[in-house]
Amino acid sequence: MTVNYRMSAPNEKQRLFFLDTHKYVGYGGARGGGKSWAIRRKLALLCLRYAGIKCGIYRRTYPELRNNHVVPLLRELVGVADYNESKKIFLFPNGSTLQLCYADNQNKLNQTFQGQEYDVLAIDEATQIPEEWFSIIRATVRGVNPFPKRMYITCNPGGVGHTWVKRLFIDRKFSDRENPDDYSFIQALPTDNKALMESDPDYVGKLEALPPKLRRAWLEGSWDIFDGQFFEEFTDAPEHYGDRLYTHVIEPFEIPASWEIYRSFDWGYSKPFSCDWWAVDGDGRAYLILQMYGCGGSADEGVKWSSDKVFSEIARVEREHRWLVGKSIRGVADSAIWASDGGEAIVESAERHGVYFEKSDKTRIAGWMQMHYRLAFDETGRPMMYFFNTCRHAIRTLPLLEYSKTVPEDLDTTGEDHFADSARYFCMMRPIRAAAKAEEYGRRADPLDQFKETGGKIYSYHGSIRRY
Repeated sequence: MTVNYRMSAPNEKQRLFFLDTHKYVGYGGARGGGKSWAIRRKLALLCLRYAGIKCGIYRRTYPELRNNHVVPLLRELVGVADYNESKKIFLFPNGSTLQLCYADNQNKLNQTFQGQEYDVLAIDEATQIPEEWFSIIRATVRGVNPFPKRMYITCNPGGVGHTWVKRLFIDRKFSDRENPDDYSFIQALPTDNKALMESDPDYVGKLEALPPKLRRAWLEGSWDIFDGQFFEEFTDAPEHYGDRLYTHVIEPFEIPASWEIYRSFDWGYSKPFSCDWWAVDGDGRAYLILQMYGCGGSADEGVKWSSDKVFSEIARVEREHRWLVGKSIRGVADSAIWASDGGEAIVESAERHGVYFEKSDKTRIAGWMQMHYRLAFDETGRPMMYFFNTCRHAIRTLPLLEYSKTVPEDLDTTGEDHFADSARYFCMMRPIRAAAKAEEYGRRADPLDQFKETGGKIYSYHGSIRRY
């Protein structure tokens, strides 16, 4: 049976999306890019092209699913496919199906996808779901038939899934089990959406009127900033404001012998631990110089270390690394490592290896404020906290953390907050005043000459380092 399915012409980005045949296709990156329309049309076309294919669209909540897909598809597929309201499925005359589904919690997700098989499945607004949910959903894309096996993923910066979506589609950092050739990403901006520009010509102007960082996310599709970002001061790339150059991430340099060294530590039982070494200059400015991070071993590999192995490695680093050897290192850690629960406390394992800690001040709001104070730039364009660019997990996780939805001024603890907790413990050891000005700390005239601005680049004096 031949069905005439007429559709308006896609814009250039949507055309690229329709033609993309990668196994995992990411699409979007900004508000108003025409994402929902694109996946509805793509899956409907697949249903018409392949008789008997099974397609699906997932959205986290039913109101979103209904408003963005059910209602539009009922209008778009009149005379093309029949809709079964109770099963939320469109049935095409050629035997193809388009299932619409939602799940807003883990149990509902398991029930929705248990035993299901799809040839092609789309996740609309994938940054709304954690990576574990993505793994459950994509396991249903399978089947022994000649149909293509694909997933289409639309996304905007922000949300609980920001980290994994950014890793796969923006940064393209893959594990050994992931094939880079399977993934592609098509950036769609509001200006690419001609239909939106014609129907709402003031839309871009509304986005341009937003605060700078939010404008970068919603209008420009920046994945380095998003609404609700907890440490919105943090920037990992040099930015010019007038004649000032702002950044928190710098190249390593040799640490003067006179600088104090601190070690902060957040232990993870089934989650990553973070051990962080800080150098503090004569002005009280802190530099994250080394980091050991892992879920007992490696956060990337997921191999679990015993506490003995963790502290043995920390002790080895402090015996061997030229910035640390022979130094009096003051350590601070989450007070939870002193808990014994009838067995050996974690801190006892540390002390066996000569690694000593003080109990941290765990006051959360005050601790976060101390981090905000240190990340703030003074009138010369310098913060009170810098990060060596070799400390990749600190740089990766800090900008992804979001505000709590229930506790104002606190951090959402469902994010990857292990380094942030470790840094907070350190900051509470050396609290500073808000709105720091250079003269308040008796700042010397940049004794290491670290930050000469030449041709828009940052130069710093440093030697080679051993990376941990």
